[in-house]
Amino acid sequence: MPEASLLVVDDEPNIRELLSASLRFVGFRVTSAANGADALAAVAEERPDLVVLDVMLPDISGFAVVRRLREEAGSGSGADHLPVLFLTAKDGVDDKIGGLTAGGDDYVTKPFSLEELIARIRAILRRTGGPTGEGRLIAGDLELDPVGHQVLRGGRPVSLSPTEFKLLAYLMTHADRVVSKMQILEHVWAYDFGGDLSIVESYISYVRRKVDSGADGAVKLIHTVRGIGYVLRRPQG
Repeated sequence: MPEASLLVVDDEPNIRELLSASLRFVGFRVTSAANGADALAAVAEERPDLVVLDVMLPDISGFAVVRRLREEAGSGSGADHLPVLFLTAKDGVDDKIGGLTAGGDDYVTKPFSLEELIARIRAILRRTGGPTGEGRLIAGDLELDPVGHQVLRGGRPVSLSPTEFKLLAYLMTHADRVVSKMQILEHVWAYDFGGDLSIVESYISYVRRKVDSGADGAVKLIHTVRGIGYVLRRPQG
């Protein structure tokens, strides 16, 4: 039985075929697409567990593909839960933030080693592949259902990417306790190798924007403890 079902999207035939063959060799089921339109169609038809997505595509960018998938989440496609690993030749901070903001779960720059790519794919699947806890988590008017993969703030749904959901669940599980960036990186990203702590800062910002800034008049729950890490504080009373 395949380890997971992957969709590989890259407009360069050599890279697409090499990736597909290598991922099949280590136990994944793989389908592929050469452009953004075909990728969207393949997601709808194949329902993959994860997408390996090149940013620079001939029709629409990989970022635009992911935004389309997230926008269609309300149609019942399940695309809001679909993990995405971006591939790109650009390694600037702005490019990384752009990919993560678009709804990606990780970012690998070309050229890359197949071993690292496979490790990152498996790390994403581990952190997005199942419920993060047995029961509903509650902090004030914030609720997280790990089984239904749903977040509510003040009764209103909050749309989160798989990694954002995992991060919020970790903070809520450790509510009122300060957790360091390294603890978050190890438990949320589950890397088997060194990771960049700046990714934690970026994702905290995204989750805070959706959970705190998006809740008009609501108590701010996610706080920075300077020099140490972050804490989700439950409202008193």
